[in-house]
Amino acid sequence: MRNWKKILVCVFAFSLMGSSVMFADSVSQKIRVWINGQEVQDGGYVIDGKTYVPIREFNGVVTYDGDSNQVKFIKPNVHIFLFKGDTVFGNVNKGKLKFNVFCQVDSLSENVSSVKVAITDPSGNVKDIQSQDLGSGQKDNFWFRTYDFTYDFKVAGKYKVGFYIKASKNADYELVAEKVITALN
Repeated sequence: MRNWKKILVCVFAFSLMGSSVMFADSVSQKIRVWINGQEVQDGGYVIDGKTYVPIREFNGVVTYDGDSNQVKFIKPNVHIFLFKGDTVFGNVNKGKLKFNVFCQVDSLSENVSSVKVAITDPSGNVKDIQSQDLGSGQKDNFWFRTYDFTYDFKVAGKYKVGFYIKASKNADYELVAEKVITALN
């Protein structure tokens, strides 16, 4: 009779463990997420019918305040224009090109420390073009134009001109907007 009780307790315990694992699996499902043609490295989750994706994947500045238990996401509206002399361009031929980048920024809700423009080649190598400290009080509706810059488009492919923001003096630059230049053969 004692063995029956032990077997019954073990079966009950294992059934509870199995059902809780199955319940947890149905509530949370790991999924692959793509944003603008690129797969999100950490993916996302579907929990109770809602999709959750790490906010840092949306190209903005994310800050977390543990004391107030708040996450702030800064993503201004940035328009990027590429100028060769006075002419706006998008595609280029392989080779060296002298140009400058004009960025118009609005809807920036927080003060930021500095901004930067950089270019990334098709292999992922990044070259800083220019940065500027903004000082205090500068946050919404401003323009940032780089000096003329000569860049060698060595291979055909897509080059990305990125606009970056540094939220505070000790923070890292975070990409908030980009424009693609296609280098043709």
